[in-house]
Amino acid sequence: MGGIEVGIASVAVIVFLIYMGLYIPVALGLVSFVGVWLIRGNPDIAVALLSESIADTVSELVFASVPLFALMGLIVSKAGLGKDVYEVANFAFYRIRGGLGIATVAANAIFASITGSSIASASVFTRVAIPEMRRFGYQPRFTVGVVAGSSVLGMLIPPSAMLIIYAIVTEQSVGRMFIAGIIPGILLAVCFGILILFLAYAFPKYVGGQDSADIAAQDWANLSWLDLVKKIIPVIVLVLVVLGGIYGGVFTPTEAGAAGSLAALVIALLKKNFSWRDLWEVLVETGYITATILFLITTASMYSRMLGVAALPTVFGEWLTGFDLTLIQLMVIYVLLMVALGTIIETASIILIVVPLFLVVLDAFNVDLVWFGIITVVGAEIGLLTPPLGISCFVIKSAINDPTVSLADIFAGAFPFAVTMFLVLMVLIAFPSLSLYLLSIGWV
Repeated sequence: MGGIEVGIASVAVIVFLIYMGLYIPVALGLVSFVGVWLIRGNPDIAVALLSESIADTVSELVFASVPLFALMGLIVSKAGLGKDVYEVANFAFYRIRGGLGIATVAANAIFASITGSSIASASVFTRVAIPEMRRFGYQPRFTVGVVAGSSVLGMLIPPSAMLIIYAIVTEQSVGRMFIAGIIPGILLAVCFGILILFLAYAFPKYVGGQDSADIAAQDWANLSWLDLVKKIIPVIVLVLVVLGGIYGGVFTPTEAGAAGSLAALVIALLKKNFSWRDLWEVLVETGYITATILFLITTASMYSRMLGVAALPTVFGEWLTGFDLTLIQLMVIYVLLMVALGTIIETASIILIVVPLFLVVLDAFNVDLVWFGIITVVGAEIGLLTPPLGISCFVIKSAINDPTVSLADIFAGAFPFAVTMFLVLMVLIAFPSLSLYLLSIGWV
């Protein structure tokens, strides 16, 4: 069996193993090892090549930003900043029909700017937003859909773990990727808000919450602007430290993660609701997250090298080029592939497996890899809301602890948001300047 045949077979085998329930990094590492062995005919070469890929991956300094941003997000969650942000957003939008849904989107967008994780957002706002929206009379399917849909903002609005991973794979600047994600992230949040308004007026029974403004007015009658300022100041401080530090040239992204973690810890201690036990739990969970992500990145690096030995990226690029596709046609194929893969594997795996295959083809079109990264993340994020995997939906199901809300309800509620994401993705493809404008005016 030649290298090309092994490379093609490896893709099918990995998909099969994932469908069978094998842990994704294990599937990648196993197939990589066997693939190199079959191509070179020597297990020692396979061991040497894969060992080298592990060493090269782990030695990348930028990977240090992964545990640091994870640590910051977990501290922020434990300190209750997600709840504070949600209360401020509620106060701002409760007078509007469907206002608590819009508040959830706004709070998720703000929370995303200090956590960078869709999973963290889904977990926090399942506990914070869903009980409140249910109390105000919103329908269960709508409430879980809003939380699931808006949670994806965490992967696009900087600092984003997925943008960091993409930057590593394509050797792009993490800072430039963060800047490119700002306008698309805001655009997606605004479109989610418009979607909620449309649903609230066109399908009021589906949304519910018609009396929410009256109830909220009674709840927040004694809430002063000073109370709101106190709740939002910590978030502003963290955004200034992390994003201001990066864009102002004070910190590298890795240093910004460290500074943000320290600032988050100080804020949590000042709020006096963060114990030593909480700190230990945060550190342990950070370890779990870091080990999971770095294991995935390492095995994906192995797989990329195996594909390189098989020469599959080059052959795949030549094959696609032979069709004489336009850039738009190529992007349609790419997006459909990303959405399809998003139904079975999570975003980081998609980026690590698929992007290297398309890099050869992109050279022929002189594509800006920063713009391509935004398209990649948005396209892959649609998979967080679609069955059978839909990680955000599963996180909400596990966190909600409500037997009356089924997984099917969550997927159905998230469907309008997945469609909205797809439409926004089409706009971002048609108008690359939306992703690149801030870079073009010197925000780096």
